[in-house]
Amino acid sequence: MSINCFRTAKVPLQSFVAVRTNSRPRNSSNRLVSVFGSKSSPSFVTLKVVSSMAYEKELDAAKKAASLAARLCQKVQKALLQSDVQSKSDKSPVTVADYGSQAVVSLVLEKELSSEPFSLVAEEDSGDLRKDGSKDTLERITKLVNDTLATEESFGGSTLSTDDLLRAIDCGTSEGGPNGRHWVLDPIDGTKGFLRGDQYAVALGLLEEGKVVLGVLACPNLPLASIAGNNKNNKSSSDEIGCLFFATIGSGTYMQLLDSKSSPVKVQVSSVENPEEASFFESFEGAHSLHDLSSSIANKLGVKAPPVRIDSQAKYGALSRGDGAIYLRFPHKGYREKIWDHVAGAIVVTEAGGIVTDAAGKPLDFSKGKYLDLDTGIIVANEKLMPLLLKAVRDSIAEQEKASAL
Repeated sequence: MSINCFRTAKVPLQSFVAVRTNSRPRNSSNRLVSVFGSKSSPSFVTLKVVSSMAYEKELDAAKKAASLAARLCQKVQKALLQSDVQSKSDKSPVTVADYGSQAVVSLVLEKELSSEPFSLVAEEDSGDLRKDGSKDTLERITKLVNDTLATEESFGGSTLSTDDLLRAIDCGTSEGGPNGRHWVLDPIDGTKGFLRGDQYAVALGLLEEGKVVLGVLACPNLPLASIAGNNKNNKSSSDEIGCLFFATIGSGTYMQLLDSKSSPVKVQVSSVENPEEASFFESFEGAHSLHDLSSSIANKLGVKAPPVRIDSQAKYGALSRGDGAIYLRFPHKGYREKIWDHVAGAIVVTEAGGIVTDAAGKPLDFSKGKYLDLDTGIIVANEKLMPLLLKAVRDSIAEQEKASAL
């Protein structure tokens, strides 16, 4: 099987005009995307789509890629063996599913979009799999990928070799940046949740000239029904598990069952205006977010519900359908956010009517390569809660800084 990474081609680009305003635009062709905080009052920035561009082909490919990758992950999680768990150079856990998922997504996108430019920014590379002693793991991953792709007629019975697999994984070594088109993938977002049997997501997004234009979240363990018990968008029974969220710029966010051909349902973020009635999400792992700071912010807002702590960008999916109203992420000092941890989730939430910013109220900038340069952390809320949230964040951070200086 021929694998050709980093193809280049000229493609039509979507044009945007940034419009700054102090109120929500009345023109439905304008879309609220971010808030800039200030000490007085926040102002909204909208992007007006000047010329529309369809992403149907890319979306179909992304949904197929993420769904197939999720199928591989489900198989591994169901029969997880200790030998499946490796250790990367940064000591974070990684399973055969991470590598297999990345290979599947790479191969599907390359095949489905063979005439398109192909650049993939992804979390994994094949370095550890090329080391001595990794032969059995490599062969197991190759078999998993071949078995997964065999369920798709479009692959016509093609069989990958271990070298093919390594090349497919390394298609994800693009650096991204402000120019051109780049797919962005976290093959298993929430690996620790995956290892515990909890929440994880296959998160795939598309950047065009540094802007997010498409996102897909495959969340195999997320119930179709609300995990907060207050989701009016979803009336399905709680025994249905596995959600696929997807969004393209200007077209809204949709959700459907992951393992079926069920019709997608358009979703929206919570419309809660009173922070006392809001609930908030944060990372399950204390190492991924400062829970004490989140608690201080929640107290200032008057939030009464306890935090909902789950792994991965499944939080973004749950927020997009109104399960909760706020997401707070404040990593420990020195941690640098990677774009694959937020690209897909950010557009899923914003297209559902939410706002995603850093702690200063500035929009997330995905145009600078693999990392996000942020002010302190990431916050998510609806338009009406965001000004209150920004103030609570500023006040809580100031208090912490003052206390640490004593």
